[in-house]
Order: sequence, then C-alpha cells, then structure tokens
Amino acid sequence: MHRGTTLFLKAAVVLIGLPILAIYIFLVPGIGNFAAELYPEYTAIRIWIWIDLYATAIPFYLALYQSFRLLIHIERRRAFSDLAVQALKKIKYCGAAVGGLFAIGMPLYYMMAERDDAPGIIVIGLVIIFASWVIAVFAAVLQKLLQEAIAIQLENELTV
Repeated sequence: MHRGTTLFLKAAVVLIGLPILAIYIFLVPGIGNFAAELYPEYTAIRIWIWIDLYATAIPFYLALYQSFRLLIHIERRRAFSDLAVQALKKIKYCGAAVGGLFAIGMPLYYMMAERDDAPGIIVIGLVIIFASWVIAVFAAVLQKLLQEAIAIQLENELTV
C-alpha cells in the first residue's frame, strides 16, 4: 500500500478522535448536569452518567490507537503478521466494550428521555450501540480472514 494512502488513513484516525475528545470535554459534563436538573431527587445520577460516558472513552481511544498501529504494520509491509491479528483482536474487544458500556447506561438515558420527552436520546444511544457492535463483528471477521491468510501464506512458504 502506498505511503500516501496510509498517511491519509492515519490522519482520518486522528481526525475521528478530535471531535470525540471535544464531546467528552465540553458536552459530557453538560449531559450529567442536565440529568441532575431533570432528577433532583436522584443526587448520584450525574455521577453515574459521567462514569458511564467517560468509561466509554477508554476502549474508544484504545481502538483508535490499535487502528493506528495496524496502519503502521500495513505501511511497513507487516499486514500479514500476528501483530496485525492482535491489533484486530483488540479492536474487536474495544468495539464490544463501547457498545456494552452504552447498553449498560441505556436505562439512565431512557430516564432522561422519559422526563424530557426527547426520544432522540434513545435513538442516538441505540445507534452508538449498534455501530460499536458492527465494528466489533467486522473486526472479528477481518481477524479470522487474516488468520486464514497467514496460515495459507505459511503453508505456501513450506511447500516451496
């Protein structure tokens, strides 16, 4: 793969991370405060929403880091290696973790949507869960395909 293509993809990975970082910095505290205003009787709802949303940042940025590492392996012509398989495996787990953490937090977001009469909150949450799990399944399929390609490559090297 040409260096320009991987450079473009690396820039895309970084540009994906920047707006999400801005969301975590500027919007998440407001979401927690909004939930606290909706439910003043539940004093800990703000903290639970912050914990859930900030906990999703960890696997998200780990997946971005693994994507960046995978692009480095491709650039250095090590795409068919165990390192690439491990990166895809970690991306799979991170995608599942992001979806799982959002799924765990859905009752909180349902409560917010119920009180504020904003069903869009539920839809956004479901889209994030679905997209995360699709990424996890896609990474799992790529991992299996890459493992099979490596096995075929090793078999061909042994027959020569």
